[in-house]
Amino acid sequence: MHRAALASVRHAFKLPQRRICLPLIGLASFNLRQCRAFAQSAKQTPAEDVQPKPKPKATTPLRRTAAASLPIRSNPTPTRSEIKPVSTIATAERYMMQGLRSRLPSSARMLHESYWVPTWKYNGQEGEIFVFANGTFVCWGLGEEEAMSFASKVLSPYVEIGHLQEPETEDLEFVTDPTEGTRLQGDLIILGQTPPLNAEETMPADLPLSTLPRETLLARYAFSQALSRSTALSALEVQLENYLSSVAVLPDALIRTGKPDLGRKALVKKLGELLKFRQGLNLNRENFSDTPDLYWAEPVLEGYFNSLSNALEMRARTRSVNDKITYAAEMQSVLRELLTETSAHRMELIIIALIAVEVVICLIRDGPELWEMLTGGKANEDGDAKLTATDL
Repeated sequence: MHRAALASVRHAFKLPQRRICLPLIGLASFNLRQCRAFAQSAKQTPAEDVQPKPKPKATTPLRRTAAASLPIRSNPTPTRSEIKPVSTIATAERYMMQGLRSRLPSSARMLHESYWVPTWKYNGQEGEIFVFANGTFVCWGLGEEEAMSFASKVLSPYVEIGHLQEPETEDLEFVTDPTEGTRLQGDLIILGQTPPLNAEETMPADLPLSTLPRETLLARYAFSQALSRSTALSALEVQLENYLSSVAVLPDALIRTGKPDLGRKALVKKLGELLKFRQGLNLNRENFSDTPDLYWAEPVLEGYFNSLSNALEMRARTRSVNDKITYAAEMQSVLRELLTETSAHRMELIIIALIAVEVVICLIRDGPELWEMLTGGKANEDGDAKLTATDL
């Protein structure tokens, strides 16, 4: 039947067979594929039609739990404030806290291990700031631009030790709602009701008025300290990555030339940088692994601190940095041994050269006498031999 139709079409339009047959065959095959697809779709169940594909896993717990904050973000209530930013910035390795007090506003107070600025106004925005000794400060209700204005007016370069070439920043968000409990939900901090503290002296007396509620001050402090440690660790991670990039060419140089292409002095400097990284990670007064002393007596505040620290993967990141430092130290140890062997070989060559010079000097100094002794002795032997022959 298809052949008869094709022949009639070809006879009616008087076209060659190749130019009309191929499109029609393609059309027939297309219809056939449609029929097969329809038949297969008819066999599928409705459940198979709507079954979603598995989503890829996120890389950090904070991102994995970000969806938990959607109910708060999408359902505003009359008691809930608007969503505001929490900006954390690291500008130095550490701050001189003794010299910082004179540069802060008069309302600033020492709050446990930080300086607390209850009110900071800039560019029409108002918020509060916590300044920590590890070279970071946390701004509540202020964006990055307002935070950098605080750094330029108060911190840099007056109280900074080890200024960072590029500031390290981390951003989060928060809302206030007195009808809900204070917690971290997904990637959103909710400031609300807090259980009573175990010790009354934990909350200082005679505090000035703040932009945010006084009841959640210590909760904000606990969250701020966790953010502060995370940002300081991020700055250390960036510095370590730059360091590893600078020594990454050494294994390639060993492969190509058999030499590290790095002098002893430069290698010792690199080793000093490595020791400084490990000291900053583990031996500073406020390291990244220990729980601050305040939270041993206040489990509620410890819960706030640990919830955000776990969400930011502090322990895993600290282990990762330690592993990188260990690898870099092993590589430096191998290079140091190579340099030691090279120095020993060079010393052996120097000793051999000195011995050769000593031999040459001896020959120059005592050579004529030795030659005379050798030639004089030979002449005497020849004379004795002649006398013996004459006597005979």
